[in-house]
Amino acid sequence: MVLDLLAEGLTAEEIMKEHYPQITLEDIHACIAYGSAMSQERYVSVALEEVV
Repeated sequence: MVLDLLAEGLTAEEIMKEHYPQITLEDIHACIAYGSAMSQERYVSVALEEVV
């Protein structure tokens, strides 16, 4: 959810104030690091076929 909010354009401060007052800036940084790590671990096989 934090990554979605960042992608929508909210700042870390807005996320902490308006959505998740219990988290810290370090928590948001951890969310970003986790999302980055997950994107590196996932492979999507895409079959290349000629479109007719």
